[in-house]
Amino acid sequence: MRTEGPADGPAEEHADGHDLRHHGDAEVRDDGSALVDLAVNVRADTPPRWLRERVAASLGGLAAYPDGRAARAAVAARHGLPVERVLLTAGAAEAFVLLARALKVRRPVVVHPQFTEPEAALRDAGHSVDRVVLRAEDGFRLDPAAVPETADLVVIGNPTNPTSVLHPAETIRRLARPGRTLVVDEAFMDAVPGEREALAGHTDVPGLVVLRSLTKTWGLAGLRIGYVLAAPETVADLERAQPLWPVSTPALVAAEACMGAQALAEAAHAAHRVAADRAHLVAGLEEFAVDGVRVVGPAEGPFVLVRLPGADAVRRQLRSLGFAVRRGDTFPGLDEEWLRLAVRDRVTVNRFLQALDQALALTRG
Repeated sequence: MRTEGPADGPAEEHADGHDLRHHGDAEVRDDGSALVDLAVNVRADTPPRWLRERVAASLGGLAAYPDGRAARAAVAARHGLPVERVLLTAGAAEAFVLLARALKVRRPVVVHPQFTEPEAALRDAGHSVDRVVLRAEDGFRLDPAAVPETADLVVIGNPTNPTSVLHPAETIRRLARPGRTLVVDEAFMDAVPGEREALAGHTDVPGLVVLRSLTKTWGLAGLRIGYVLAAPETVADLERAQPLWPVSTPALVAAEACMGAQALAEAAHAAHRVAADRAHLVAGLEEFAVDGVRVVGPAEGPFVLVRLPGADAVRRQLRSLGFAVRRGDTFPGLDEEWLRLAVRDRVTVNRFLQALDQALALTRG
C-alpha cells in the first residue's frame, strides 16, 4: 500500500499513464458489439420483464415534469432513513460529479485500484487528488492508517471495482474523522449475499456518504438511476448543485419499483446465483495456474480480477474468438498484466474458458 502525491490536470488527459475515462463499455462498442460481453459489470438478461413493463407504462406521463417524491420515499423506506437523507441521481456517476463540485474540500484522497470516475470528476472540478494505492501483495486490502490524517475527503469502493474485494465495514469505519467526508461506493453491494459489510442506512458514522446504483443488478445503464445516502446537510449541498429535474420519470418509476419487497427478494436471489456462478468461474480459471493465471481472492463482487503474463495479447486473442473482457491497465495501481472478467452463467463461462485456453495457446505460440 502506498500514497501518491496530487494528480493534477484535466481528467481527459491520461493521469500517470492511466486513462481514467476508459470504462468497460468501450470494449463492446462498434466492432465489439457482437462479442460475448464479459467486460461490462451489468447483470445479464436484465432488466426483467416486470421492470420493463413498469418503465414502459410510465411513458404516457412524459408530458409532465418528473416528480421524485415517491421514489425518494421508497429509497428512504428501504434503508430505514428519513427522506432528507436521500438524494436521487442520474446514476452513481452523477453523484461523483456533484460531490466534486459541491463540497469544499482541500485534500481529497481516492483509494485505488477502484472505479476511476471519482478521481476524474474531482480533477475536472479543479481539485488536486492524492491516491492511496493498495497492493496486490496485500490482496488489495485496506489499511486505514495509510490514508493521510489531513485528508478531508476519502473515496473507497465496497465491494471494490475492479478487485472484487469486500472490505469489512469496521475497517472502513476507521476512516471516519470529524471534518472528513467518507464516500463509500456501494454500487455492487446488492450483488453480495445479505449485503454484509454494507454501511447504507447507518447514521452513526461521521461524514458518511454512501452511493448506490440500480444500474448493475437491474440492467438500467441506459436509464441512469442511482442515489446518495448522507446527512441532510450534505444532501442539501449536493441537491443545490443538481440541475432541475435531474432524474427522468421512467428512471424514477424504476427506482420505486426496485425498492419493493418483490424486487428486493429477486435481487437477493440473484446475489446468491452470482456467487455460485462466480465460484464456477474462479474454479475454471484456477485450472490455468500452470499458465501463470492468478485470481484475486476471495472475490465478492459480480466480477473477478485476474493477473496473467501477456494479458493484453490474450485480451486481443479473446476478441478474435468472440469474447470481450475488460483491460486492467486503465486503473491506477494495475498494469498491462491485469484483466477484469464479469461473472456470467455457467454455459457462457464454460465457453469462455474454452476460448481462454485457445487464446493462451495462441499467445504462447
